Amino acid sequence: MKEQTQSDQNHVKRSLQTRHLSMIALGGSIGTGLFVASGQAISQAGPGGAIVAYVGIGLMVYFLMTSLGEMATYLPVTGSFATYSARFVDPAFGFAMGWNYWFNWAITLAVDVSTAALVMKFWFPHIPQWTWSVIALAVIFLINALSVRSFGETEYWLSLIKVVTVIVFLIVGLLTIIGIMGGHATYLDNFFYKKAPFVGGIPSILSVFVVAGFSFQGTELVGITAGESENPAESVPRAIKQVFWRILLFYILAIFVIACIIPYTSPNLLGSSASDIAISPFTLVFRRAGLASAASVMNAVILTSVVSAANSGMYASTRMLFSLAEDGKAPAIFKKVNKRGIPFPALIGTTAVGLFTFLSSIWGDQIYTFLVAASGLTGFIAWVGIAVSHYRFRRAFKVQGHSTDELIYSAKWFPFGPLLSFVLCILVIIGQDLKSFAHFDWQAILISYMSVPLFLILFFYYKIKHHTHMIPLDQVDLTQPEIAKQKKALADKFAAQEAEEKK
Repeated sequence: MKEQTQSDQNHVKRSLQTRHLSMIALGGSIGTGLFVASGQAISQAGPGGAIVAYVGIGLMVYFLMTSLGEMATYLPVTGSFATYSARFVDPAFGFAMGWNYWFNWAITLAVDVSTAALVMKFWFPHIPQWTWSVIALAVIFLINALSVRSFGETEYWLSLIKVVTVIVFLIVGLLTIIGIMGGHATYLDNFFYKKAPFVGGIPSILSVFVVAGFSFQGTELVGITAGESENPAESVPRAIKQVFWRILLFYILAIFVIACIIPYTSPNLLGSSASDIAISPFTLVFRRAGLASAASVMNAVILTSVVSAANSGMYASTRMLFSLAEDGKAPAIFKKVNKRGIPFPALIGTTAVGLFTFLSSIWGDQIYTFLVAASGLTGFIAWVGIAVSHYRFRRAFKVQGHSTDELIYSAKWFPFGPLLSFVLCILVIIGQDLKSFAHFDWQAILISYMSVPLFLILFFYYKIKHHTHMIPLDQVDLTQPEIAKQKKALADKFAAQEAEEKK
C-alpha cells in the first residue's frame, strides 16, 4: 500500500466528473466576449455580418473540438496540446506549442484580475483598483491550491450562472422583440435598417471573425482537463457533443436578439468595453424591457465571467507548465506534485508571472502593453496546433494499419474538419489588424502580430538545439501509456479491495 500511495503522490488526481467537463467547456466560451464585445461585432458588420461571422467561427470551433476529443480520448494527458504536437508532428512544435499556451494563459490571468478591478469600480469607485486585483488573484490561487475538484466545482457554478443569465436574456429579448415586454415590438426591422443586414461587406465580416474568435477562446480547455477526468472516454465526447449545440444556440440567438432590439448604428454598441458595463448590449436589452436594475445584475454576472476566466487560466497554465516539465521541456522543479495532486511549484510559478504582469500595469504601462500584445494571438496559434496534430495523428493511425473502429471517439468529416479549422485560424491570425498593413504602420503590425515571431523563435530554438525533424508517419508514437496506467490503477484498486475482504 505504501508503494501505491507514493505513486499516487507523483501524479495529478483524476477527480473531474462529466458534469464538470461539460460546464467547463461551455462556460469557457461564454464570457465578456459575448456579454460585452458582441455589440462591437454588430456595429462593425451589421446584424447579418455578425451572425455569419459567429456561425463560421462556431463551426470551426466545433471541428477543433471534435479533433481534440478524438486525441484526448485516445491519449488523455494533462498537457494535451504540447504532448500531441510533440508526438504527432515534431518535438520542436510541441515545445513551442506548450510554452505558447502557458504564456497565453499566464498573461490572460493578469489581464482578467485587472478587469475584475474595473468591474468592482462600478460599485466601489473610491477603493484603489489594485486592491481588488490582489484579492481576486489570492482567491483564484487558493481555489487552485486546494484540489482539482475545488477548481472543477468553482468552474461548474460560475459557468452555470453565465448559462442561466444567457437563457433569461434570450427569453426577455424574444418577449421584447414581439412586444410583450418593453412597449412596441421591433420584429426584424433592424435587419433592414439603412445598410443592414450586411455592413462593410466581406472586410467587415473578416474583422468580426477576429472578435468572434476571441469570444470562443477557452473551449479547448476540455483537452487540458481530460488528464484529470475520472473517465475521459465517456466525459470528453459527451462534453464536446453538448457544447457545440449550446454554444451555437447561445451565441447566434443572443446576437440575433441584440440585433433585433438595438440598431447597428447605436453609438452604445461602438463603446462596448469592460470598463463601462452600463452599455453592455445585455444591459441595454434588459433596460429596454423595463428592468431597472439591469446594470447591477449584469455587472455581477460579468464579474463571475472574469473570475471564471482567470480561474481557468490559472488551471490551464499550471497544468501546461507541469506537463512541459514532465517531458523535460521545462525545469524539473515544476513536475513535482503535492499530496492533493496539485503541481504546486507550477502553480507558484504561474501565479508569480501573473502577479508580475499585473504589477507592471501599475509601474509602467509599456511593459504591461507589451506582454498583453505578445499574448494576443497565442490562443489561435494553439488552435492551429490542434488542427495540425489531429491531421497528422489520423494519417499516422491509418499508415500504421489501424482502423477508426478502434477509436473510442472518432471525429466526423476527416480531413475536412482539421483542414477547414487550419485555414480559418490562419485567416483570423492574418486578419488581426489589416488596417495597419493598409497604412504601413510597422509599429502597429509589430504589436498586433508579436505572438507569431515569438512562437517561431521558440520553435527554431528547440529545433536547432536538439536537431529535431518532422516525425515520419510510420514512426509516430501511437502507444497509450496513460490508458495503461489507468488500467493498472484500477487493477491495483480491485486487488486491494479483494485483499481487504479476505482479511
